[in-house]
Amino acid sequence: MNLVMKIGLGAALSFMTLASAAQADEFKLSNNQRIACSRGLSPGKLNTATCRSFAYVFNIKTSEYYRCQVSLALTRDNKEVINVQADGSCAKKPRIFDTDANYSFDATETEPPNTNSFFGPGGYAVWASDNNARRVRGCIIISSGLGSDIAKCIDMKFD
Repeated sequence: MNLVMKIGLGAALSFMTLASAAQADEFKLSNNQRIACSRGLSPGKLNTATCRSFAYVFNIKTSEYYRCQVSLALTRDNKEVINVQADGSCAKKPRIFDTDANYSFDATETEPPNTNSFFGPGGYAVWASDNNARRVRGCIIISSGLGSDIAKCIDMKFD
């Protein structure tokens, strides 16, 4: 009886490992991560540097994606580091395509507001394509400044 339980347990663990490996293969990290840092001076000769980076995790089967952000703020004076704060999270975004398939994905953030970007921070573009058909969709998402993002996706035409 002990041998039967061991075989059953081994089979169950093998199945769970294969299931988790298959599930893990459905998510891919985009290849286009960016980092932007800013510095500020505070009264009393304190320096603060804040860095923020974004990345995207994409479900290659459903075309749902997550926009992930990590940030670090460091405050120091002329002699020592006074404070370090870090934070990060991922926010789930809607599907790009309505049907399940085998998709590829990439994304890019807009430039910081001190460049020629007319809508400032908070905007990004995502591209998704079907790996089994000639189908590409490009989306631009920008902050409206009124509490909600504006998102528009366009199916590409092939001439």
